[in-house]
Amino acid sequence: MKKIYLFFILFVACAMAVGIQGCDNNKTYAEMEEEERDAINLFKSELEDSIGATFISEDQFIAQDSTTGPNEFVLFDESGVYMNVVTRGEGEVLGNGTHDMLTRFIEIALSTNDAAGCHKGDTLAINWGTSSYFNNPDEFQLTISGGSYSGRFADGSVMATIYQTSAVPSGWLLPLRFLKVARTVDSEKIVRVRLIVPHSEGTGTAMSAVYPCYYEITYSLY
Repeated sequence: MKKIYLFFILFVACAMAVGIQGCDNNKTYAEMEEEERDAINLFKSELEDSIGATFISEDQFIAQDSTTGPNEFVLFDESGVYMNVVTRGEGEVLGNGTHDMLTRFIEIALSTNDAAGCHKGDTLAINWGTSSYFNNPDEFQLTISGGSYSGRFADGSVMATIYQTSAVPSGWLLPLRFLKVARTVDSEKIVRVRLIVPHSEGTGTAMSAVYPCYYEITYSLY
């Protein structure tokens, strides 16, 4: 992609400027969940201070035709995922069937976690930039059946290689219920979102170690 958004740079500056939060393997699951909530709330406060972020309900999001303002995040209560729609797209909301998708992304840890070996602000996975390593976006196959969404990364994709699984995190699939994905390579038109994803909607590693992540993700049809 041609652009790395200023938001990402601001985020990294924020993440590195504040104290890091540890994770003790002897803590209970409830304690780890509480620490995760604290990490997400701290990040939200950082966003409010750095870019003037605001947060809205699902009802308001739907009333706005499933869009958000430039630094406005909608909270999906059931999943705990926060989403900012940077570019909704010029295609159609995808319907039932199987869709071949392309994606680029940045995944950043929002807390320090000893079990996962990560620190707050760490870039955990990336397929975005000018390096020859990032010549090709990750591919995944999206399957929609009614209200059920599932996805499988292609062999050799960055996410499948790092996490040793083809399963697409459910937090990545939730935005596709609202976005108008098309086949395009135009960086100004490609669908783009920012996400705050709790462990329960994240990668298998995040689910087992209990930590939240921030993502910037693009989607297009293959």
